[in-house]
Amino acid sequence: MTVQLPSAWWLVIAGCCVAAFYAIFAALTMPRLGSAAQVREAARRARARRAIPVSVLKPLCGAEPRLYENLATFCEQLHPRFQLLFGVSSPSDPAIAVVRQLQAAYPDHDIELVIDKRVYGSNLKVSNLINLAAHARYDALVVADSDIAVEPDYLDIVTAPLADSSVGVVTCLYYARSVGGFWPRVGALFINEWFAPSVRVAHSTGSRAFGFGATLALSRTTLERIGGFTSLKDCLADDYLLARFARDHGLATVLAPVVVATDVIEPTFRSLWLRETRWLRTIRSVNPGGFASLFITFTSPWLVLGALLSLLLIAGNQGITTALAGSGTTSAALFVLGASTAGGIIARVVLHARSSANWRTFWHDLPLVPLRDTLLALQWLSAAFGSHVVWRGVRVPVANPETADAGVTAPARRAAVEVSDGR
Repeated sequence: MTVQLPSAWWLVIAGCCVAAFYAIFAALTMPRLGSAAQVREAARRARARRAIPVSVLKPLCGAEPRLYENLATFCEQLHPRFQLLFGVSSPSDPAIAVVRQLQAAYPDHDIELVIDKRVYGSNLKVSNLINLAAHARYDALVVADSDIAVEPDYLDIVTAPLADSSVGVVTCLYYARSVGGFWPRVGALFINEWFAPSVRVAHSTGSRAFGFGATLALSRTTLERIGGFTSLKDCLADDYLLARFARDHGLATVLAPVVVATDVIEPTFRSLWLRETRWLRTIRSVNPGGFASLFITFTSPWLVLGALLSLLLIAGNQGITTALAGSGTTSAALFVLGASTAGGIIARVVLHARSSANWRTFWHDLPLVPLRDTLLALQWLSAAFGSHVVWRGVRVPVANPETADAGVTAPARRAAVEVSDGR
């Protein structure tokens, strides 16, 4: 006999299949960006070119865990000529002592500390950048978050594309290292097994709508064309919008193959929830359509739902069918749902394996995968509402000003597939 499934069932089945397909695609694209071979080749090409002198702008706020170790990696660069600018807004900021320690440890390096309390808008990080930019001596600029650690060839790789006049901004992905106990481990999975794979998926489909605070390399000319950092003074998603403003002027965004490290330090559920909902709300602020479609990327709940629906179809629950005796639409639904769910589960485990540093980490964190994906789904629902986020203890409005402030007159807006990490 042939049993016709209700339309609502087909909608749910379609959602389960799409989520499973996303998991498969994400697992397949993991090695394609940021592989060791790609980084080695990029470093070789960069060293074959004439190095561009560069000023590195590092806005700081507070003495974070591992701050000295992370900042020291910027002092260990192979690049022949670079300036390190560290900025704080208060003369009592604990980060000052760390910078002084760096200056003592690397006396031959060009390291400058800028203490400037001037504020220009609602985004305090951008105010810090405005103050730092006034001290930059070189035409190539690299902006990097305070909790980033890099390899010695990092500056060579991220500044090399700037030799091409068609390039506006160079950015790069990052992977997370948990510092602390249980909740930092959960937070690291947010970056390594959701954020980074979603970027790789978008990049594989041709999107170049990126801009991550981990690295933003650009020329002074590009910065001036978009109106300087002042154009971002009231923007929540300053990193993403910096790259988008450059694209609006016809300049490309390049996603460099180098992958840097970042620390996840939130010790409690509440602090982790606030940080990650801020990230998601930032995505909503610059790309509402993309934010609305994110629900399909939280794969574990969909895979569990697909498995439950398959069992219902097999068991004949709720009078839908009688075991496997039926044919037609019910049997087709069971086959499609079962195959996609099985493939999705395998892909999700593969994605976890490829995101793990080693096999010990793989087994240690494997039970956290369903929790991580379910928590993401709940955070997505929460991020759909609210007009403010909390960043370093300061309430910042979600809305971003119109890009007319950046000197853009009438370009058509291009939707971003993947957007700011909101750091």
